[in-house]
Amino acid sequence: MALIHAGYRVLVLDNLANSCREVMQRVNTICGVLPEFVEGYVRDRKCLEALFSGQHVDAVMHFAGLKAVGESVEQPLAYYDNNVSGTLNLLATMEDFGVRTLVFSSSATVYGDPASVPIQEDFPRSATNPYGRSKLMVEEILADWHLANPAWSIARLRYFNPVGSHPSGLIGEDPQGVPNNLMPFVAQVAVGRHEALSVFGDDYDTPDGTGVRDYIHVMDLVEGHVAALQYMWQRTDLLTLNLGTGKGVSVLEMVRAFEKASGRSVPFRIVERRPGDIACCWADPGLARELLGWQSSRDLDQMCRDLWRWQETNPLGYR
Repeated sequence: MALIHAGYRVLVLDNLANSCREVMQRVNTICGVLPEFVEGYVRDRKCLEALFSGQHVDAVMHFAGLKAVGESVEQPLAYYDNNVSGTLNLLATMEDFGVRTLVFSSSATVYGDPASVPIQEDFPRSATNPYGRSKLMVEEILADWHLANPAWSIARLRYFNPVGSHPSGLIGEDPQGVPNNLMPFVAQVAVGRHEALSVFGDDYDTPDGTGVRDYIHVMDLVEGHVAALQYMWQRTDLLTLNLGTGKGVSVLEMVRAFEKASGRSVPFRIVERRPGDIACCWADPGLARELLGWQSSRDLDQMCRDLWRWQETNPLGYR
């Protein structure tokens, strides 16, 4: 929607594995513009070629990745196949059709278990799980590709932890099956779809023993993408930026903030640590502020209020 508001024509490719076509109609309700939609898969080269041959494409924002840490430990091949192989297909097709501007959805997981926080873009990279490793592999592929093809303009945006929903309550995160991320699960507990939240470990070296992350409102994240795209139009760079708030918040602090915003109790139980998780991770977002003029503006309360508005209005998601 931010792209539409900025004057761009938007074409969406999605295989609907963890999404719903209804979103397009709700975008139309909010913006008065119905985005073009193609149901397809980045791993399907013929699908990509048909899409690019039938459309005038100037730039690509690549979000087509599996994204759950715990699931990636259980299904590593699926993550490498989708996240890495899919990107290779996309790059080859873009090159064939002369489309050389790419904004890539990377992740803070490429920093592994950081030696210190806040995290800057030049910190050492590693990975503690297949999801993070798949993002790190793609980052390396993009660096190699840009070195060999310097006419390309590539942004690698390292997200921290997106939460919240569109403030209208019409569009929000609706994971298929049991949510793999904290806040969708918290919201579903509050609305009665699950009995209790499982908190994975309370023995980390953090103030309350639970993991600390940098939670960023999804609308701030969206605005960061638009700013990155506008920055890249005039350049042939390989740009790497953190998109976060620069503030660390623990799991239990998030639960309390959501309870305050929603007026609902969120029962939880402490369980064993989840494989692949780390204690602390939050961003130094200074470089994005310096280069893009972008910084997050929405606080924790607004993240939780917007998420609750979505979940309360849509207790079963888009169904």
